[in-house]
Amino acid sequence: MSDNVAAARATPQSPKAGTGWSAELRATFALAWPLVIAQVAQNALQATDVLMMGWLGPEALAAGTLASSFLMPLFLFGVGAVGAVAPLTAQARGRRDIKAIRRVVRQGFWAAIALALLLTPILLQIRTVYGWLGQDPVLAARAEEYIQIAVLMLVPAMGVIVLRSFLSTFDSTRIILVITLGGVIVNAITNYLLMFGNFGLPRLELRGAAIATVLTNLFMLGAMLTYVLRHRRFKRFNILIRFWKPDWPRFREIFRIGTPIGLTVLAEVGLFAAAAILMGRLGTDELAAHAVALQCASLAFMVPLGLGIAATVRVGVACGRKDQEGIRKAGWTSFMLGTGFMAVSALAFILFGPVIVSLFLDPSLPQNQNALMFAATYLAIAGLFQIVDGAQVVAAHALRGLSDTKVPMVMAIFGYWLVGLPVAWLLGYVLDMRGVGIWLGLAAGLAFVAVLLVGRFALRERLGLLRNIDA
Repeated sequence: MSDNVAAARATPQSPKAGTGWSAELRATFALAWPLVIAQVAQNALQATDVLMMGWLGPEALAAGTLASSFLMPLFLFGVGAVGAVAPLTAQARGRRDIKAIRRVVRQGFWAAIALALLLTPILLQIRTVYGWLGQDPVLAARAEEYIQIAVLMLVPAMGVIVLRSFLSTFDSTRIILVITLGGVIVNAITNYLLMFGNFGLPRLELRGAAIATVLTNLFMLGAMLTYVLRHRRFKRFNILIRFWKPDWPRFREIFRIGTPIGLTVLAEVGLFAAAAILMGRLGTDELAAHAVALQCASLAFMVPLGLGIAATVRVGVACGRKDQEGIRKAGWTSFMLGTGFMAVSALAFILFGPVIVSLFLDPSLPQNQNALMFAATYLAIAGLFQIVDGAQVVAAHALRGLSDTKVPMVMAIFGYWLVGLPVAWLLGYVLDMRGVGIWLGLAAGLAFVAVLLVGRFALRERLGLLRNIDA
């Protein structure tokens, strides 16, 4: 069987040129909703770890937080980098090029291994770095215990992203949701067994949490890989055939597109980390309120994030088949859905902020009153930037579908660090608006980036982003 014939049979649901707006809406929604819930479930993995670390006591929770604060930015950089598999496989699907799909996925695994080899030595310096930063040496030592094991999750976790990108390209997002929910269950059970020494197992505490994280990611990678290798729709791709054969052009292409994505993610994560540091200098109540409001905003953010991933796929497929109208409809459909949802969540945050924050902090306790007041105020401001936050993430992902990542990276770094953070500091400290000023600074940075990214997608033809299509 030729590769082209196999590709045709393996992609029975390949979108057709000329799809109407209503059909695009249905296709985007069907692709995105499992991804949205899967993103929420992914957050639940981290929430489970935090919850059970808290059961171990304040010291374990503090040490685990230090470990996570050091691990997550670097890990998310890696996730962004291997995320280049999504637009590359989507474009190849649009061209009906099975060889390219197989090679991109294979080199995606290579990229995951290379990134793990790069990041592991950095992560293992956690104790030294926190020593330089003046952290409690006891907490730093316990955080190191966690990291020494947790680094083993890098390859399987990034491998999951590679396979998730491949499956999303072919609209198979429900299996991603099922496996992610299974990962939440596996993580909770292994945490319970290993952290606390239940059912006769040794009590490993933070080491147990790290082992659980590794096992959970191995489970999800194994489940996805088994599905891809055995399902009749995907096994024809033979994604592991000649796995050890290098394909340097595609390996470099993944890093060319993926490195700016990783740096963009790192810039945004860094902005919110810096905002937390600024809030911490204001006092405990302000920092606690910030954490509550940010958790609510992060949960709402999962919807446009899932729609953004769908936009990368839909735009990428249309790009691969040289369908300018398909690109337009795919990008703007995801944009309208994302901003529409965020408009609803903004209204909810503004109207019901005090009720929402009371779910996190007991309003019957007098010591919580200041934090509740701050949290409701911050949540109302979060409502104001919900729309621009949704706009920027969907626009960024739509541009990724066109393999346009370098200029959006520059826009994001400039907007977050040279607009958002300075405005937060100016309003919060110089003009003494405190926490309100810091949150307005975050809104300013997100709005600035949103305008640039949405404008870039709108002007994609004039800016030459479709030159490969016109050729």
